[in-house]
This record gives sequence, structure tokens and C-alpha cells, in this order.
Amino acid sequence: MRARILVIDDKSSMREMIETVLGLEHDVRTFGNPREALEAFASDTFDLVLTDVRMPELDGLEVLRRVKAVAPDVEVILMTAYGTVAQAVEAVKAGAFHYILKPFEAEELRVAVSRALEHRALTRRTRRLEREVEERGGFGRLVGESAALAEVRALIEKVAPTDVTVLVTGPTGTGKELVARAIHERSPRAGGPFVVVHCAAIPKELIESELFGHVKGAFSGAASAKRGMVEEAEGGTLFLDDVNYLDLALQAKVNRLVQEKEFKTVGATAWRKTDAGIVAASNVDLEEAVRRGEFREDLFHRLNVFPIRVPPLAARRADIPVLARHFLEKHGRRLRKPDVRLTPEAVERLRGAPWRGNVRELENAIERALLLAEGDEITPRELPGLEPEPPAGAIAGGPSAIADLPYAEAMEQATAGAARVYLRAVLERCGGNVTRAAKHAGVARQYFHRLLAKHGIEPAETREGADA
Repeated sequence: MRARILVIDDKSSMREMIETVLGLEHDVRTFGNPREALEAFASDTFDLVLTDVRMPELDGLEVLRRVKAVAPDVEVILMTAYGTVAQAVEAVKAGAFHYILKPFEAEELRVAVSRALEHRALTRRTRRLEREVEERGGFGRLVGESAALAEVRALIEKVAPTDVTVLVTGPTGTGKELVARAIHERSPRAGGPFVVVHCAAIPKELIESELFGHVKGAFSGAASAKRGMVEEAEGGTLFLDDVNYLDLALQAKVNRLVQEKEFKTVGATAWRKTDAGIVAASNVDLEEAVRRGEFREDLFHRLNVFPIRVPPLAARRADIPVLARHFLEKHGRRLRKPDVRLTPEAVERLRGAPWRGNVRELENAIERALLLAEGDEITPRELPGLEPEPPAGAIAGGPSAIADLPYAEAMEQATAGAARVYLRAVLERCGGNVTRAAKHAGVARQYFHRLLAKHGIEPAETREGADA
């Protein structure tokens, strides 16, 4: 894999020699002025810094310290013609990977660089694996015990070993990024990077450059070349979050990325290949977006090879106590309240809340409750604003409130309420068995599952009240 290497030496002959030796295998940028080099380092991404020790204005040891202060995982190799044991010891203590004496042979340089890059890759892989081991349940932070979440986990296990493109859907706050990360961590690419592209957060005029990178002079302000996120994800997984926010022109280029695994850097003429795995996510119905002309049909089908829908929290209420305890432990340690616990009444309040903001809203509620708690218990008093979900079929605010609504909205609420009553009743009659309930309702099992998720119904909840 090609690496980005920053070379700093005040002698032009040395810079030219290093670029000649390393340039065939890696992307090399050279500077004679260490301050200019550090400015480039701050605005770009590099895997390795190769710097002379004795230079005017700033010596190599100071360059080393400044690089490590900003990016501790970037390796640094020092070069000098005036080496001493004391200087070498100081360099290693400051975090240098290697200390090479001039003059050196080309092969000696190549070996030092290769070892530094291997060490960086191994360190990053080790840290990722350590984080995975520390996280609960073997599925990272994808916490829960419900049947709905178990189905999501089963799909992750099936698709992770493959190179198939995955589309993760579900409402905002359900944990779509956690699903994508779990796929990555179980894939053959687990040792590579997991790169997240927040399509909704990047300005439309910048997103193509952020995604594919650009060459120097590609547009006004492009003073230097920039590596894009696709290249950053080489050997790992590229996660396109909120992919529905891409405009149609960029969707065409993403379609080629997904289909052919190739892309073109902004301002370049040649296409480049990538081996990154691709996972995309959307919080809107992409099929409906296709019908409205807001999303390309070909891209939808390329992404939708293996769909995984993450259910809303209201459809997996069995997970609420488990998630609440998880967030209590997580934020209790950080806020220095490790012994605070939820009372049974507080747990019931959490189970009954509508959770329109899903798992993210639950985490925020637990964090706020910890801050409000004065003793070692969280009671309903520390959970303000979490009113129980209205009874199935009820109009929010009571019958008198319906007159305040426009006709279409009132009918939508009434219809949704009636649908919840019907679905719950059918499930209870069928003992919580979704296959039997779907057959009774005269609809496909997959469609019946979508109805349950839409109306926030967990099949397990209906088993207790099922008919004998």
C-alpha cells in the first residue's frame, strides 16, 4: 500500500535522492524549510516523517516533538551526519522510530521506511483490537438482548466475511454507524482503517474533494494535493453515512466507485482502483427517494445488495434496561458516580417512554439523570420529560386535541393508532409468532416485520398476553 511520506532536509541533493529512492512506491513530499513542512503536516495527512537533524531555524528533534504532539501514531525517522550516542538516545526517548546516519545506502533507507510503516500499521491494528475487546458483548457498543437486535447481529455475521456492499437503514439515533463498525471488525479488512464520511455534514461544494481527494491546482485554493477519504480507507472499510444527502452528479461518481471499485481524484485524468469495503447508511426510504427523482436508481440497487434495517428503540423495548445500565456504567465512571443505580420505577419510566430520538436520546437521558442525581439512585424524578407512550389508538393530547389538527394529520394519527391496536391484537392471538400473525393478516412476513418496526411494536412484548 502506498504511504504518504513527508521529507525535510535543507540540502536539495538529499531531498532529490530520497524522492528518487522512495517515489516509486510511495507519495513523497519534500521541504527544505522545516516550518513550511510543519504547516503542510498540519493541513494534510502523512504516514511517516523523514527529517534531517541539523537545519537552520528548527532542528529535527524539535520537528519530532511537534509531530508527536499533533499525531502520536505517525512514525518519525531522523537523519544526521553528526550522530552521537547521546543524541540517538534523546531521539528515541522523544518518540523517534529510527535514527539513520548519513551517508546511507538506498537499500538501508528503504528497509528503515518499510519497518516504520509496518510498525505503524501493527500499532493501529493493536489499538483497534484492544478497543473491541474492551467493549461489551462481542459486538462493540451494539448492546441489547431483543429478538430484533439478534436478527441484526445474525445478518452482520453473515455478510461480514464477504466483500458484498451493505446498506444500513433505520431512523436517526438507532446506531447505524455501530452496525457498520461491527461489520468492519468482523471482516477480513478489520486490520485496516474504518473511515466515516458524514455526507450530511460536509458542504456540497467540498464533499467531492473530501471523498476523492484533489491534485494541486485542481481548483482555486488547492495549493497542494490532498488525499481523499476513499484512499484513506484503502485496505479497510469506507462508511458513507447519510448517503441520501449526496447530489445526483456526485451519486454518479459514487455509483462507479461501488460498481467498479475505482475513482478519479479531482483534477486528475486517470482512474484509480481501491480495495476498500463499502457500507452505506440512510435514515430515509431510498426507494421513495428514487421515485421522487432525488436518488439514482442504479446507485440504490448497487448499495442495496445486502440491506440491514436497524429497528427503532420503541420496537426493541426489551433492550431499554440493558442499554440504560450500559450508559449508566459508561457515564458513571466519567462523571465520578460509579455507584449510582436505577430504581425499578425509573426503569419502568424508561421502558414506557416513546424514544423518538432512539438510542441516542436514551443515552442523553441517562447522562442528564446522572448529573441530576444527588444520592446513589436515579428515580423518575431525575427523568423529566419522559412521559409514557399514549395508549394504542389514542390521539396525542386526548380527544379534545384532535380538533386542533388539520384533517389529514388527524386522520394520520387515528389510522396509526388503529394500526397499532390491530397489530398488537393479531400478535397476541398468534402467541407473538410473526409468521403466523403475517399469515393471519394476509400479508408477507417481511412486510409485517416492517409494519411492526414502523409502529414500534416488539413481538416479544405480546407473548405474555397471548391467548392460551
